[in-house]
Amino acid sequence: MSEIITVTEEQVSAARAGGCEECVKIGGTWINLRMCLICGKVGCCDSSPNQHASKHFQETGHHVMRGIGVGDSWTYNFVTGETEDPNYR
Repeated sequence: MSEIITVTEEQVSAARAGGCEECVKIGGTWINLRMCLICGKVGCCDSSPNQHASKHFQETGHHVMRGIGVGDSWTYNFVTGETEDPNYR
């Protein structure tokens, strides 16, 4: 499996401001955003019409996403199905 990257809150804020990369390209909308912790790509969540974060996993095998909504710090592993939130230990 690929190594997980570390992102700063400044990087998360910038990613949030940029929105879902694929939705921006097609003029789509999103509910919430996820950041791939393997490559940094930003995609929309499964509640969004296009579900680009899940599609990114399916296309690349990059298995760990982080929620990047305001206040989010949790991660989700598509392979194990585990969610981890350092704020709730």
